[in-house]
Amino acid sequence: MKIAVVSLDQVWEDKEANLKICKEYIRTASQQKVDLIIFPEMTLSGFSTNIELIAEDKKENLTIENFSKLAKKYSIAMIFGVVIKDREKALNQAVFLDNKGKVIAKYNKIHPFSFAGEDRYFNAGEQLGICNFQDYKIGLSICYDLRFPELYSAMAKECDAIVNIANWPKKRVVHWNALLKARAIENQVFIVGVNRVGIDGNGLQYQESSEVYNANGESLKPENTYKNMKIYTVDRKFTEEFKQKFNTTNDRKPNFYKEII
Repeated sequence: MKIAVVSLDQVWEDKEANLKICKEYIRTASQQKVDLIIFPEMTLSGFSTNIELIAEDKKENLTIENFSKLAKKYSIAMIFGVVIKDREKALNQAVFLDNKGKVIAKYNKIHPFSFAGEDRYFNAGEQLGICNFQDYKIGLSICYDLRFPELYSAMAKECDAIVNIANWPKKRVVHWNALLKARAIENQVFIVGVNRVGIDGNGLQYQESSEVYNANGESLKPENTYKNMKIYTVDRKFTEEFKQKFNTTNDRKPNFYKEII
């Protein structure tokens, strides 16, 4: 499966401007025969807690509607982030559309980043986000989730790849790189991390750090690049062959872990 990861330089809280940029990447990825294109967390706004401005209704959702039209027009699947109204707060959501523009998975961030006050504005999700695309089982996660290995262990039981879309600041990018690699090694699955670049409305700087790691914790080299987009091929046969030679996940003792926790 050919995937494209876009280290988007998000325009602060400007959905129209960001959508225009995304359209260019989607069109280019389609020309490169990409199956799935992935954008960072809160794709069209950047990581903002201004939910009165950026949050959208669950049913009448322009962001999902616009991306759905693009997915159908260019026959390409996509993963992106959106903010959804939820009672007095909101949900930080990742959405997976197939190449016909149909929603095949929605995942609400389970771990709001309390250190930055995200939990004051966003409710925590309560379900895993896993779906099937082109016979690949793909799991969804968002930014701060990466620090909680239990979530990835749960998804890895049935996933070929797990995606994390993020707005992960440059000052902690060493953690980002280490955790992506660790989640790949300990779960023996492909881990896809998609982070933004640029400077956001809070003055936080971001570094190009989107990566794809295989089951051995090796960083894949992109086959092609276009501006801030990198294109990779992910082949689950690699994982199957690797685990035939060296499988550590079979030795997990989940029931025992529950007891000691």
